[in-house]
Amino acid sequence: MKFSGVLFTTKEDAAKVSPVAPDFFTDLNLDQVVNAITAGREEYDLKPFFYTPLKDLDAVAYRHEIMRDLENDMVFGCIERFSGKFSKMRAHLDQVRKLHYKYQKEAGLLAAIEIYCEAVNTLAEELTESGLKSRGLLAFGEYISGYAQSEDFTALLAETENLKHDLSTIRYCVLIGSNRARIRRNAYCIEVSKYEAEIDYSIQVEETFAKFKEGAVKDYRAEFPEWLEMNHVEAGILNLVAGLHPDIFATLDSYCHQHMNYLDKTLSDFDREIQFYIAYLVYTARFKQAGLKFCYPELSDSNKEVHSEEGFDIALAGKLLAEGSLVVCNDFYLRDIERVLVVSGPNQGGKTTFARTFGQLHYLANLGCPVPGRKAGLFLYDKLFTHFEREENIQNLSGKLQDDLDRIHYILSRVTPHSIIIMNEIFTSTTLKDAVFLSKQIMGKIVQLGLLCVCVTFIDEMATFSDSTVSMVSSVVPYNTALRSFKIVRRPADGLAYAISIAEKYRLTYEYLKERIES
Repeated sequence: MKFSGVLFTTKEDAAKVSPVAPDFFTDLNLDQVVNAITAGREEYDLKPFFYTPLKDLDAVAYRHEIMRDLENDMVFGCIERFSGKFSKMRAHLDQVRKLHYKYQKEAGLLAAIEIYCEAVNTLAEELTESGLKSRGLLAFGEYISGYAQSEDFTALLAETENLKHDLSTIRYCVLIGSNRARIRRNAYCIEVSKYEAEIDYSIQVEETFAKFKEGAVKDYRAEFPEWLEMNHVEAGILNLVAGLHPDIFATLDSYCHQHMNYLDKTLSDFDREIQFYIAYLVYTARFKQAGLKFCYPELSDSNKEVHSEEGFDIALAGKLLAEGSLVVCNDFYLRDIERVLVVSGPNQGGKTTFARTFGQLHYLANLGCPVPGRKAGLFLYDKLFTHFEREENIQNLSGKLQDDLDRIHYILSRVTPHSIIIMNEIFTSTTLKDAVFLSKQIMGKIVQLGLLCVCVTFIDEMATFSDSTVSMVSSVVPYNTALRSFKIVRRPADGLAYAISIAEKYRLTYEYLKERIES
């Protein structure tokens, strides 16, 4: 089975990874989501993988299979341990680059290779017993098993073990300030010699001073740091030790020169790519622990009858869980010729959150990830565009309405029948009459192309524009219409959204009037 990586089915697709986030990331708060997913894993540079959605169904299925395998604790555990060892190995290599003395650097490289060999052998053995089912991990399992049995790797392993053994046999004595030593400017001469079975007096010293120990006393033993810093005196001693054992240190020199580039690129790439899955599963675990659902969506590149049950805005949910607040889930569906969800209702009722949820679900689905919700059927789009209201830029002399029109024109000139558009509260800077006229022109183009679209608007007429449009309304608490339930329900627009927005704009709502009367 040919292995081309765990993220992409072909090397050509792997070469198309984007280093830049899509334009709509900020509108959909996906930048917050990706930042949270990749936090603490900066060494892997994972963000480009989350900036690159897939373009065909088989590629999505490929990732689904791997994600399901990793939901097996045995598989997840052995790969996480492998990644932990590789991380430790890289830490050794990073430290080696900061060191100054030759033999200290060589010891660091030897330690890194030893960790590498252990990581490879352990993962190759554990994967064969983990019950893999995905094409990607099965192919990788075959690759690492073959690599672990290859002549080059087995030779590297044997050389590493032999060299570690030889170095461990070295014993030496350091004589400081001997009779032959001369004191010059407070500096003592140091003599290094081979260990000749000299008597170790440390045990006798401890026994002699043990009788003076009464009760709990301070421990004056020094603890060596994990990374041994070496000064020029220690480096000099090590050079003298190397002179006493020239064969072993010559072997060390040759070993380090020969295996400077020991790391297999395929394994290095795997270690980075698999973090895409691990990071996402770790991120979503906290939502699942709170009772929220995730599912593998049914994805189609032709059927636009999309639906979602108990979906939610994952970026907002993360904040609400941190605050201990309730996360409200919503459903939606489009059937037959329905293509456009027109969302209206009172302000602060969850309309924008619903629009973001629609976009997030489709984007995460196109990444090959499980999506928020109990069940979902989504569309494999080619391009996704958003048009969210922006504050007017005083540096832009064309005005807010012109800016809206320019942005809409940019989108409509680039969409295809397989694109998705999410529009949120456009044309709020003009009159109702002009807003209705412009919105109908845009909606006509969207309906003509058969695009999937979510349109959050105060213009209720858009909900009944054609048979392709569906009305959804943000609801309020029945016994108190001032309270928002944040549920978006499928029903005819009630005609109150624009009136409420106008009343709030001119401070004529009940709350504003009561405040002014009391003052």
